[in-house]
Amino acid sequence: MNQNTGLMGRRNFLNLTGKGGIALMAAVAGSAFWNLQSDRANAAVLESPSPDAALKRLMDGNQRFVQEKGTHPDQSPARIKEIAQGQHPFATLLTCADSRVSPEILFDEGLGDLFDIRVAGNIVTPEVLGSLEYAVAMLGTPLIMVLGHERCGAVTAAVEGEALPGQIGSFVKAIKPALAKIKDEAGDPVDNAVTANVHYQIEKLKHNSAIITQRLLDEKLKVVGGRYDLDTGKVTLI
Repeated sequence: MNQNTGLMGRRNFLNLTGKGGIALMAAVAGSAFWNLQSDRANAAVLESPSPDAALKRLMDGNQRFVQEKGTHPDQSPARIKEIAQGQHPFATLLTCADSRVSPEILFDEGLGDLFDIRVAGNIVTPEVLGSLEYAVAMLGTPLIMVLGHERCGAVTAAVEGEALPGQIGSFVKAIKPALAKIKDEAGDPVDNAVTANVHYQIEKLKHNSAIITQRLLDEKLKVVGGRYDLDTGKVTLI
């Protein structure tokens, strides 16, 4: 990649992030990491769908999956070559690392369509937040979905409150604040906590990211929460 290409990448980043991105760019100026974006990927940012269109595409894909009418797009050798030099995902998914919650499958998408961030309990850590900001600022994704799921093991552990070995308790600690809001709610405590945790993590990412907040204010980004039903395969917006 030549010097002009790297400069264009940094200019695009500044345009996407506004004034809040200047300090961040100063910290990473000269880093080869930002120069990994190709001309094709930078140009593709300009072609992003609207946030509402991205959400509709995502939910339509889930409906196909539930109805067993999947089209399994973007999984051919031609697609591999097409995206080899740059990615342009239309949506970013923060999901649990659970093996039963695979975004490309349950939303009937393929290679290069979704920017997946997967961690137990779909929690927002500094590293996760940085990944979300990268997707928004550098890749131009117009949609973030925080997706919890039925009978989540991480959420169950937080509800039960038992001691856990090693670093397993770290994600429990990140979920605990969400439980305070549902302590008096009727119904299944784990299912209530799954929903509460999604809302809490969304609040957390909005509160801690000037980049995401600005994109929301500019109406160039939508952040939504979802719940995946393990029994039916259906995603419901919450």
